[in-house]
Amino acid sequence: MSAFHSDKIQVGISACLLGEKVRFDGGHKRSEFVENDLRRYFTYLPVCPEVAIGLGVPRKAIRLVRRDDNIRVEASDGSIDVTEKLTAFSKAKTAQFDFLSGYIFCAKSPSCGMERVRVYTNEGAAKEGVGLYARILMEQNPLLPVEEDGRLCDPILRENFVTRVYAYHDWQQLQATGLTRGKIISFHSRYKYLLFAHHPSSYSLLGKLLGDSVSMPLDQLAERYISGLMQGLKNKATRKGHTNVLQHLQGYFKKTLSLEQKAELHHLIDKYRRGLVPLMSPMTLIQHYLREYPNPYLSSQVYLNPHPEDLALRYSL
Repeated sequence: MSAFHSDKIQVGISACLLGEKVRFDGGHKRSEFVENDLRRYFTYLPVCPEVAIGLGVPRKAIRLVRRDDNIRVEASDGSIDVTEKLTAFSKAKTAQFDFLSGYIFCAKSPSCGMERVRVYTNEGAAKEGVGLYARILMEQNPLLPVEEDGRLCDPILRENFVTRVYAYHDWQQLQATGLTRGKIISFHSRYKYLLFAHHPSSYSLLGKLLGDSVSMPLDQLAERYISGLMQGLKNKATRKGHTNVLQHLQGYFKKTLSLEQKAELHHLIDKYRRGLVPLMSPMTLIQHYLREYPNPYLSSQVYLNPHPEDLALRYSL
């Protein structure tokens, strides 16, 4: 049963990132960004799969071990194997996550690591694995935006993750009202420039999908659309992508701005293109002109405000 609430953005998270002392050594990995910034907008569902299956605190460290063609989850001294128990818990728990809009994992963990987790063999260890719980969660919830605590220190990855969480939450809210073909087209209209900045190919493909969708069953259209949108947004928006969108937005003011104003905006967009100013410089000027010369279609574009301004996620882009 879904526990989705439209007035809150609910995000799953490794419990140790919230400061809970659930790690094998009795410690935690509290994330300042998670606690101090995102908590203002996200409601967290903390999970420690290792504690959930009965492992104590403190406990023997577990790790991924390759045995023939199988990955096992064992204590570092080989005294216990929790593969089956952790698998059963992970499948049951993550099957209930249709109400979540995102998930933040603890990096390097044999249960929660999203990538590059050490896998041990008789020859040594290679950073090639995925935590068992994280792998099952991603398999069962392929559209769910996910990220690791360490990667959230990168300003581009941080902004990308939060953008995807808000986009997915927006879609969930739309679903809760009952989907129609018209609602999906209207939704796409608001996301066109955001998607164009992230992945022009997805922008084109989804436009064609909606244009050819008259005879397509609604549930199939919805599935293909949101899969394409979330996959497209996973691509990091580049300086070139942002510049292309800014130039498109500039076109909406060609009949309202003076020659001097047009030149100023063009100059600022070009300075951003050359890496001389951050994205927020031309964005702030566009927002100013939009207030001065209102345009309902442009105002509806998620690209202009993909997440709360006071998170300041675009100031480093």
